[in-house]
Amino acid sequence: MIEERGRVVGIEPGAAWVETIRRSTCGSCQARAGCGQALLERLGARSRRGFIRVIFDQPVAVGDEVIIGLPEDAVLKASALMYVLPLAMLFLFAFLTNLAGLAEPWIILAAVAGLACGFALTGWHTHRTRANPQYQAQILRHLPSGSADVLQVHGSF
Repeated sequence: MIEERGRVVGIEPGAAWVETIRRSTCGSCQARAGCGQALLERLGARSRRGFIRVIFDQPVAVGDEVIIGLPEDAVLKASALMYVLPLAMLFLFAFLTNLAGLAEPWIILAAVAGLACGFALTGWHTHRTRANPQYQAQILRHLPSGSADVLQVHGSF
């Protein structure tokens, strides 16, 4: 389970909005000097707060400190779906067009169509599984109200 600390900033039926502070692991990575993620982290240091919609099965109130979690296998499945499926469709369409003996411009066009088809399939699957609690972050537990690393909420949601 991937866990993160946050503060409840809004409630809706069956879900809550939680503000978190994004943390980067770039400090411990050996490739940080040549990595685009490290550059984006340095450029976006001002917008480190994020809001996430989480489901819950226990009473929560605005201002509660909570630990939210998401199963690792959900992250792996979503990553594979978002990255592998569109690329697989791109290569499949290009390969089939090449097998048909068409010229290179048609192969390129088919590859782009395959990529678009992969994105469409990803969107369809995401829409279909949107309400599946297995793929949504959940409130795991409340933190004591006097906790040392309290997340400060600035501004409104």
